[in-house]
Amino acid sequence: MTTGEDHRSDPDGGRGLPRWLVPVAVIIAFLLAAGWLGGLGGKLSDIQRNDALAYLPSSAEATRALLESRRITGLEATSAVIVYTKPSGITDDDRRQIILAMIRVREGANQVLAGPPMGPVVSDDGQAAEVIIRFLGSDPERIRPLVNWLRGGVAEVPGLGLHVAGPAAILTDLLDVYGAIDLVLLAVTGALILVILIVVYRSPILPLLVLGVAGIALSLTNGAAYLLGRAEVVTISGQTQGILDVLVLGAGTDYALLVVARYREELRRHADRYEAMRAARRASLWPLTASAGTVMVGLLCLMFSDLPSTGGLGPVAAIGIALALASMLLLLPAALVLIGRTAFWPFRPGFGSTAREGRGWGWVAAAVGRRPRLVWGVTAAALAVLAAGAVRLDADGIPRTEAFLVTVDSLTGQDVLSEHFPAEAGAPAIIVVNADRVDAVVNAVTGLPGVSRVRTYVDPLEAFDASQAGKPRPAPKRLDGRSEVDVVLSVPAESPRALEVVGELRRVVHAVAGADALVGGQTASNLDARANARRDRAVVMPLVLLAVLAVLIGLLRSVVAPLLLVATVVLSYVATLGVCAVMFRDVFGFAGVDSSLPLFAFVFLVALGVDYNIFLMTRVREEQASRGFRDGTLAGLARSGVVITSAGVVLAATFAALAVTPLVFLAQLAFAVAFGVLLDTLVVRSLLVPALTVDIGPRIWWPGRPPQP
Repeated sequence: MTTGEDHRSDPDGGRGLPRWLVPVAVIIAFLLAAGWLGGLGGKLSDIQRNDALAYLPSSAEATRALLESRRITGLEATSAVIVYTKPSGITDDDRRQIILAMIRVREGANQVLAGPPMGPVVSDDGQAAEVIIRFLGSDPERIRPLVNWLRGGVAEVPGLGLHVAGPAAILTDLLDVYGAIDLVLLAVTGALILVILIVVYRSPILPLLVLGVAGIALSLTNGAAYLLGRAEVVTISGQTQGILDVLVLGAGTDYALLVVARYREELRRHADRYEAMRAARRASLWPLTASAGTVMVGLLCLMFSDLPSTGGLGPVAAIGIALALASMLLLLPAALVLIGRTAFWPFRPGFGSTAREGRGWGWVAAAVGRRPRLVWGVTAAALAVLAAGAVRLDADGIPRTEAFLVTVDSLTGQDVLSEHFPAEAGAPAIIVVNADRVDAVVNAVTGLPGVSRVRTYVDPLEAFDASQAGKPRPAPKRLDGRSEVDVVLSVPAESPRALEVVGELRRVVHAVAGADALVGGQTASNLDARANARRDRAVVMPLVLLAVLAVLIGLLRSVVAPLLLVATVVLSYVATLGVCAVMFRDVFGFAGVDSSLPLFAFVFLVALGVDYNIFLMTRVREEQASRGFRDGTLAGLARSGVVITSAGVVLAATFAALAVTPLVFLAQLAFAVAFGVLLDTLVVRSLLVPALTVDIGPRIWWPGRPPQP
């Protein structure tokens, strides 16, 4: 019995080393590297930064205000708001029990408190009481155990409901969510890829092999990211790690699909599996390298972002793509050539057999060839209709209190505060001013709509001594001629109204002559993050387009084809935003759209969309060289249809796995990229680009010459 497998001895004609030795050496080298870097990658979450400074540039007003505030106060504090509830009303005895609980808190956490607990303050309706706790610093990893300690019993009072809200609690819940999703996200992503590969290959062996190689690429990537993050070369945030996982697994699997498809073709042409792999690697090397290079260039453009978390994603994601490419061009071929045709069991491709895959794409190619102008006209019109909805996409950010898809204690506590304390918010705005203009700034902001209370910052020890001696409140603290004013808002710090109030605060204090005022705080940080997201869209998006266009011109040796490919991908992106606007607002009911979503979606969809077009157009050029322009174009579509569509489905599924995370931003990104990839794969790459190519004719390769049969 024979399946066309080469049964000759492994030594090459009895000379030199056995042919299996190099593949074995490659596998061992990858396993050793993955073992070392994978161990480091397991600690990636330890160096995550999810504080405000990770999402703000050093030039932002809120950042400068925070740094000056640290110098003036000698500390940085993050507030937690403990809220007690009792429907029948807070009694005097309840107040005494709350005070005793706060004494326990102060004794147990004195070294990490920025001051004594402030409160209890009973609400006007008498059914709730709040206490503000200020923890030193803003490092979420230090604050997290303290908030959990408050929730764990030390702050409890018998008979009273207890919730912990405020910035410290939101950070804690955010970290808890990130910590819980890592393994779940990987498991769901891996399961989706495995199921799709089993359907594509109809084999139990090959899917496990591809997924294993992709997993090794991810281990290498996480280890490299850990080294860069630990050395503070880049900023690693929780969202960076989640995106990195799905990107590397998805892109790696895409590259594997192309390698395996070409290997299967060559096994039908060559009796010897080593010769088949050499031919497959030669055919795959150029399109894969060009595609990965395009994605890497697009991702590296993120380094021009002013936001540390966004800028940090660019290089580590580019490294991930490079390692995924290396794994699929070196490790996967090494494993495949050792296993041979057995990898495709039970449908092993025999030498000289006829391909059965992708016959349906011949029908699609024929339909495109019959009426190309009608096909691209209808397709472009449909995409334009979808794109019209993009005007409704209001990407102005999501309040942290609305950033979760599940109920967390910080959100519950904030709802309780909003119900019982409508005139107070726990996170004050911070104004840093020239010390001789403090009174002018205080007078300017006092009484502004949305402002509840204005108070100058004084030295805590001086204030304590003055209160004990019955003396007046000390003068504002000065340092290098600067002082601080704290402004308590009468609206929740995360609300859209708070953004308006802080914007008005900035307008007013900036107009105070000689004050040189800076406004910071939690709400100001949100305002600056939104402004910088708009700046990044204006700077990074054009850079991505120019970089991708330059790569395509060099790759295809043409101007018309690259312009066409970039234009179709941009149209697909805008159409995706139009669908997102409708789905996010009218179907999912999100409170808003994350301000960084348009940029992330643009980078992924443009870079990855062009990626698939490179797969298509390189195969089209190859076929045109032997079949002529029209027949070669349609043959390229027919022969690449299965592998590119499978790759698109895999990538869409991997990004869709982000939807298992209970965070609105990642769920929005999951939908946008998954839908956009499917739209680009099934419509743009399958219909629009081939139809335009046929209709334009050989001029599409201008100023280069079209391939000649």
